[in-house]
Amino acid sequence: MSDEIRSAIDFYERHPISAEIIKAKLLAARGTLTGITPDELYPHDQDHYGGLAANDALAQRAGITQGTRVADFCAGLGGPARYLSARYGADVTGIELTPARVKGAAELTALAGLSDRVRVIEGNVMAAPLPDASVDAVVSQEALLHVPDKAKTLSEAFRILKAGGRLAFTDWVAHRPLSQADADLMWAGMAATNLYDIAAYTKLIEAAGFTVTSVDDLTAEWAEILQARLAMYQKLRGETLAAGTASGHDAFYESYVRFVELVSEGTLGGARFAGVKG
Repeated sequence: MSDEIRSAIDFYERHPISAEIIKAKLLAARGTLTGITPDELYPHDQDHYGGLAANDALAQRAGITQGTRVADFCAGLGGPARYLSARYGADVTGIELTPARVKGAAELTALAGLSDRVRVIEGNVMAAPLPDASVDAVVSQEALLHVPDKAKTLSEAFRILKAGGRLAFTDWVAHRPLSQADADLMWAGMAATNLYDIAAYTKLIEAAGFTVTSVDDLTAEWAEILQARLAMYQKLRGETLAAGTASGHDAFYESYVRFVELVSEGTLGGARFAGVKG
């Protein structure tokens, strides 16, 4: 197992947003875990920037409607996958590297009554465990920053998509090169590797065979969102410690503070990319 893959697994095994803390919050709020609806999970299980509106933006660009077969790369706890199924009627297979999050995704999906249309399977998106031409859309949110070989991952997305299938994802971008100290901190705290600027990322997508249909620079939007997320994580650390669940390691919190600064100053940022397989 490569250092990059091991680091990503370690990062998410210690991440403060976990199935355990989500269930603890639900139990405290409603007294039981019986009869949970997908909507009740949304305030807790959408671990990406922009919440439900970000899911809707990807769904629009990926053409997701009733019956669309979707692969969610680096699906985590399955929050977006459940939303795409409940809101749009999609059939979603998430691919997730971290065993603890695969298990947590299954638990939360079962609680929401969506196990017949949503499943998160353990796998590596650089060798996606899905057949050729088997899905209509591939999505991902702020996760490929952890993947050491993005070109291979994009080629896997192309392989598993049917002709005319669509790719839509968001990810970190580097508008300017990071200092070595900042690069080391992003790696140590958030397992971030191989960051590209928007133009270079677009070329990677095209090199995988896609026709790029849209690119949205989300940096200004993220600068506001991330300030709120930093406050959320700081509050969540106390809650996770009290609940006895994973609370994240010190480097995560240190790196997140610096990440917010880097996005606010425009060194780092985010973009939404969409493309189609011809």
